[in-house]
Amino acid sequence: MGKKTIYAVTAIIIIICAIIGYNYYNKIFGKAITKKTELYVKSSDSLNDIKDNIADYTKHSNTFLLVAAQKKFTIPKPGRYILKKGMSNNDIVNLLRSGNQAPINVSFNNQDTLEKLAGRIAQQLEIDSISLLKSFQNKDFLSKNNLTEKSVLQIFIPNSYQFYWTTSAENFRNKIFKEYNRFWNQNRLKKAKALNLSKSEVITLASIVQKETAKKEERPIVAGLYLNRLRKGWPLQADPTIIYCIKQNKGQDYVVKRVLTADLKIKSPYNTYKNKGLPPTLIGMPDISAIEGVLNAQKHNYFYMCANVDKLGYHAFAKSLSQHNRNAAKYHQWMNKQRVHR
Repeated sequence: MGKKTIYAVTAIIIIICAIIGYNYYNKIFGKAITKKTELYVKSSDSLNDIKDNIADYTKHSNTFLLVAAQKKFTIPKPGRYILKKGMSNNDIVNLLRSGNQAPINVSFNNQDTLEKLAGRIAQQLEIDSISLLKSFQNKDFLSKNNLTEKSVLQIFIPNSYQFYWTTSAENFRNKIFKEYNRFWNQNRLKKAKALNLSKSEVITLASIVQKETAKKEERPIVAGLYLNRLRKGWPLQADPTIIYCIKQNKGQDYVVKRVLTADLKIKSPYNTYKNKGLPPTLIGMPDISAIEGVLNAQKHNYFYMCANVDKLGYHAFAKSLSQHNRNAAKYHQWMNKQRVHR
């Protein structure tokens, strides 16, 4: 065999080896992720599950298992991971092995019950709603913080909070409770004291205000009216508390479009027509605007209100009973024309 042939064969072998080496290197260290994506790794997921989950976002999903084997990586740490465009299989393995997961923004709005709240949270985190509900109703937690199964809903201030996807039910509850205490800063506590209300009482009144009006600009006016009634020793006579009583008997999905005279006779500590003062606990989860509406209640001489048929969604306020009766008659006539009987 001539030297030229030997050189040619050697060159070909080198080129082949280089190509093989490059391809091998590229599959391990080359760009694999084609676009930024979120990867959720469950506690029960295997490496094969992860390979399947990233298959649509990588050029070399099969090589992922090879890299994992070479790095002796067998048990992935659960969590929410951000896979950036251009990451290699080596990068993915290192990320999953480190457990450096990305936090997630967990949000919830006005939930009327702990069950609905637990369901809302379970849609966003790995934990299930039953575990969450049990942590909310934990007797030791409730007793330690002077809460009950009905009043514990008050610690959940509707907002957006950062959690790790794998957060446990207890850690979720504890962090929310810390956020609740942080919400009650010195300024808010000072305003509550000026109203002669505790934190629980502010939130209880806010939950009524929340149900009474969806108009944020009207909430300080409604709050001021209820405070006027409390100072005078009048019953609040708040329809939302009657609806709460009805739903306690009929179920949360029962629709009440109109409160009837017979409903006002319901025997319940939450019936603010029969009982003076605030109900025992909140009747639903108020949002921050409702709480601020109470803390910054408008000072006025209104004692009565009913729905305003000339400005739907708002209320007609009155200082005297005679004026209120005229407003109420107008409202009832409108309801009858609309054929709203329940």
